[in-house]
Amino acid sequence: MGTRSPIIITENLTKHYGSVVAVQDLNLKIYEGEIFGLLGPNGAGKTTTILMLLGLTEPTAGRALVAGLDPTRNALAVKRLVGYLPDNVGFYDDLTAKENLLYTGRLNQIPETELEHRVKAALEQVGLADHGDRKVREFSRGMRQRLGIADLIVKDPRIFILDEPTLGIDPEGVRELLALIVRLSREKGKTILISSHLLHQIQQICDRVGIFVAGRLLAVGPLESLGRQVMAGKPLEIELQVEPFNHGLLEVFRSLEGVEQVETQGPYIRLRCVKGQDVRPQLTWLLAERKVSILHLRARGHDLDDIYLEYFQGEGRV
Repeated sequence: MGTRSPIIITENLTKHYGSVVAVQDLNLKIYEGEIFGLLGPNGAGKTTTILMLLGLTEPTAGRALVAGLDPTRNALAVKRLVGYLPDNVGFYDDLTAKENLLYTGRLNQIPETELEHRVKAALEQVGLADHGDRKVREFSRGMRQRLGIADLIVKDPRIFILDEPTLGIDPEGVRELLALIVRLSREKGKTILISSHLLHQIQQICDRVGIFVAGRLLAVGPLESLGRQVMAGKPLEIELQVEPFNHGLLEVFRSLEGVEQVETQGPYIRLRCVKGQDVRPQLTWLLAERKVSILHLRARGHDLDDIYLEYFQGEGRV
């Protein structure tokens, strides 16, 4: 992350509820100004991790630091630095959007002379400037989520933590919400931690992503490296289409070290490799030597779609 400093650090962070392991030995660094996606299926331990970062539950072992502060010992100081949007944000339905923001601004002891300006600016930033006088009971879930972010903008924290922010929102609402999150990071320099089980929605805006499953961080890094990390050691299937094709090529492929099975399916040749070994460099060299053109080449088993199928597909909301 260049010269940026980590603003959230966890060191062997662990949380047990009796015999249930919610989070185990979490070691993570999130850097100032980045959008970090903590992605995993439901029940993975993402919300428990957030609660520990906020000082709302104590770790069983290990520790967290938020802007250098231990949330267990300095919960109030951490809450001043962090804005938290839970997965089901609550507002007073009988108050207008503006009245809700004014109320929470006063709870945060923002001076009245400054509060009016902050509320107006926040509603504009989230695209609700024309809805400030509407009662919140009339808002869609997407509008409520944007109002929740406006609530955080009024507080002006250094860190935004958003728990399942796109859940239950229509596709256009998701697009608007994700664009808003990106603006907060790029234009305002905010650090944003997003927790979600919706890998395909969230991964498109994150600088880095951590894949969190069964209380453990399986991999962390830029998107392009995640598949190789998470799926390392799992079967890798290489799919290719060549021209001209002859059956002698199949024997050549079978002779490659690391290839355990070769079969054809329609126009495609499929190679199954042991322990995730990637033989594409050898393949391309062999084919070039034989003046065979590659029309299609894909490694199946080591990309984000495969992570989705392995861990996320079929996960219901709990």
